[in-house]
Amino acid sequence: MIHPLTYIHPDAKIGPNVKIDPFTTVHKNVEIGEGTWIGSNVTIMEGARIGKNCRIFPSSVVSAIPQDLKYKGEETLTIIGDNTTIRECVTINRGTMDRGKTKIGNNCLIMAYSHVAHDCEIGNHCIFSNNTTLAGHITVGDYVVLAGLTAVQQFVRIGSHAFVTGGSLVRKDVPPYVKAAREPLSYVGVNSVGLKRRGYDIAKINHILDIYRILFVRGYNVSKALDIIEAEIPVSDERDEIISFVRDTGRGIMKGYSRRLNEDIS
Repeated sequence: MIHPLTYIHPDAKIGPNVKIDPFTTVHKNVEIGEGTWIGSNVTIMEGARIGKNCRIFPSSVVSAIPQDLKYKGEETLTIIGDNTTIRECVTINRGTMDRGKTKIGNNCLIMAYSHVAHDCEIGNHCIFSNNTTLAGHITVGDYVVLAGLTAVQQFVRIGSHAFVTGGSLVRKDVPPYVKAAREPLSYVGVNSVGLKRRGYDIAKINHILDIYRILFVRGYNVSKALDIIEAEIPVSDERDEIISFVRDTGRGIMKGYSRRLNEDIS
């Protein structure tokens, strides 16, 4: 059902069973998948590709041009996967010629007032809490949770299954499976709660813990830690994913664990 007070450009492609509430605008070169609901006062701009069974809440703006002075009007996309929810007043900018698209995966929840800038690539099953802000060219893996008021600097990567606490400033890459907190952002453990919820058993979680004890706790530099991990830790998909992520970092990875002076050391 499309409300008569909605404007839809004649060139837009609207799938079956799409519901669009009043005062929403859908521009040209837009595709909206089957079963999606779009609330009132939403603006869907050129280049949007919205999947099936999504929910977009009032006052969101999807696929606006990048807030990047290098953008010269090239034709780019914003891709939203299936079953993704975009809450009130979220803004998502389309890509630039660098990557050609901004992409959010399937089954994500982007909470109110969050911003996803140009050329970001977000995995599946991610949750961004209220007022999360991603600058341009950020890559986020699957099952990442960013708590409220998290701000991520451009070109940063966040690995799969990572959890970043609220109010964090993310200036360096965050490896997979970790919890990140403090200022400056640091390793504070493995995201064991999230991993248990996703079916990881204790042995697998302890295996990941062993890797990060070498990388972040024992005081080795990164290259030495990686050599020790490869020599001492049994081969696994998780081990290889962590090693590859750290070796491929461009900005460097976040700080390792360090005890505060006022913490109990007993």
